[in-house]
Amino acid sequence: MPDPKPPDDQRSLSQLTADGGPPWLKYVLAGIALLVMASVLDQFAPPPPRALSYTAFKQAVREDRVAEVTFTGDQIQGRFLPGKAPAPQVEPGEVSAPEPMAERSPDTGGSEPAGGVAFTSLKPQVSDPKLLELLEQHHVEVTAAPAGEGDLGHALIAIIPWILILGLFLFVSYRMQQKLMGGESGGPFGFGKSGAKRFRTEDVKVRLNDVAGLANAKADLAEIIGHLADPQRFHALGATIPKGVLLIGPPGTGKTLLARAVAGEAGVPFFSISGSEFVEMFVGVGAARVRDLFDSAKKSAPCVIFIDEIDAVGRSRGAGLGGGHDEREQTLNQILSEMDGFEPHEDVVVLAATNRPDVLDAALLRPGRFDRKVYLELPDRKARRAILDIHARKIPLADDVDLDLVAGRTIGFSGADLANLVNEAALLAGRRQQRQVTMDLFAEARDKIVLGAEREQAIGDDERRLIAVHESGHALMAWLLPHTDPLDKVTIIPRGQALGVTEQIPEEERHTYTQSYLRDRIGVMLGGRIAEQLVFGEVTTGAESDLEEATKLARHMVSRWGMSEAIGPVAFPRGHEHVFLGRELAEAPEFSDTTALRIDEEIKALIVAVEAEATALMRKHRPALERLAERLLEAETLDRTEIEALLKQATQANSKALRAAAVS
Repeated sequence: MPDPKPPDDQRSLSQLTADGGPPWLKYVLAGIALLVMASVLDQFAPPPPRALSYTAFKQAVREDRVAEVTFTGDQIQGRFLPGKAPAPQVEPGEVSAPEPMAERSPDTGGSEPAGGVAFTSLKPQVSDPKLLELLEQHHVEVTAAPAGEGDLGHALIAIIPWILILGLFLFVSYRMQQKLMGGESGGPFGFGKSGAKRFRTEDVKVRLNDVAGLANAKADLAEIIGHLADPQRFHALGATIPKGVLLIGPPGTGKTLLARAVAGEAGVPFFSISGSEFVEMFVGVGAARVRDLFDSAKKSAPCVIFIDEIDAVGRSRGAGLGGGHDEREQTLNQILSEMDGFEPHEDVVVLAATNRPDVLDAALLRPGRFDRKVYLELPDRKARRAILDIHARKIPLADDVDLDLVAGRTIGFSGADLANLVNEAALLAGRRQQRQVTMDLFAEARDKIVLGAEREQAIGDDERRLIAVHESGHALMAWLLPHTDPLDKVTIIPRGQALGVTEQIPEEERHTYTQSYLRDRIGVMLGGRIAEQLVFGEVTTGAESDLEEATKLARHMVSRWGMSEAIGPVAFPRGHEHVFLGRELAEAPEFSDTTALRIDEEIKALIVAVEAEATALMRKHRPALERLAERLLEAETLDRTEIEALLKQATQANSKALRAAAVS
């Protein structure tokens, strides 16, 4: 049996490099080797020329010390006779540096170079006509060189270090981009590369069985999967595969997971990219990346291209101040042309996901591009249970956990919300050092997601009573009005941004709403404000969000859903909530100012009428309101069972008291 490999801190450099070692080690060793080589070469380099003043240069000529000179413009370069070089001048207080080691002169036996010490000097701007005569008298060999000779060499010597630094920077950038892009080609000049993540057939592990719910979406995609798995069978019948499929649904419904499942079920490569990765600050880069992505996909056909959040690049062109963008429009045009350029034998399917189909360009949605639209809805109760089963596989559940009950209390949750719910419950169990996840932890995790985390806030007794009365008003209206959702919990513990919360949970999913249900819903929203008015004789600012929601709901009832006799069965939508800033400025108004005034009057009349009905009902059952508020001050949180028992008892006692008063 071979010896185990010792840790890195106990292994020599030779062992580390032989075994591969960390990737940075070879670069460090190469840098150390270059530094050592440079220091060795510096020891054998010739000494630099000695700088002389012009006066010292002429004095050396007069003393017959100079052997030769070369004039290059204003510069004088020369060499002393062997053994005739003067000693270096040392300034006061300085210590002369030792001369560098050099080859000894055979003539003098000194330590200077055999050819004599070189020197440089500079001619003054004033001409010296006697200089040549002086040089000839002392038999100095004079050479002239044209000005600028040798500048190229000096320039190259100065530039070479910067070239090496730039090359090192580009090399490091190239390696980093390769690592970030999963080893795909990119490089420092690879801006035009798509950057899409490519998953091979064996790398896509997701199957349709791993996607809970979404039965209708799976059925719509079954034909796409069959075509990708066996394209020849469809080609023999003359059928061509749809080019594009648009997955439309709220956030968290599993659009990305479903796209992976399509590729995994068909057994084909999968290219994944986000729409925002196409758009860059450089014009034309997005279009180049689109071309690179589709070229790579065609070489791997049959395959699947998945573009997540396609609305980032596929918005309507020229739509207001927020829709027009040159780079985005060029990228969109390239996507359109690439989808038109598919040949019948190129079995490439483009799956795109968005939760804003209303902002997409019409050319992107026409037949021949995104031929099919698959809608992903929020999961129903059965689908939520299946999703919970998938995410709860990896956590230990206690015996009291009822996932059917959890699924029933999570109406409106998406698949991502359910995954977060299971994870939050597991985190709470770990925080409390429990070995299993209990039902209480699931309930607490759900309250944290829906209502917000509990927070500590110093609240006085008077304000605490006011909050209790306010929340009791909401709860009493939800109990008394016949068409409301059942109460689930009332609390005066601050959660999120609210000081108190009254929660209702519908017994089943609702897709349409009756007028009576909507009126009672407004009554529940106004219940807190009505309770404040009855108990304290004035209202507070605590009903701000309630009034906003009630007004918004009443506006929809009057202007969109035809639930006002004065307005009639006509829709007058106000404010389409354009995502493109400025589009509404160019649109003609859809109704007159007179109609707008009538709509506002009807909204006010509707809310005032509902408030009057709710006020009369709450005044009749005021003892139940005060009893619920007192109990809420004691317990701080009441669940459905406690609320029902307390209000049932209070309303029965109130009814007996009213009958007794009527008899007397």
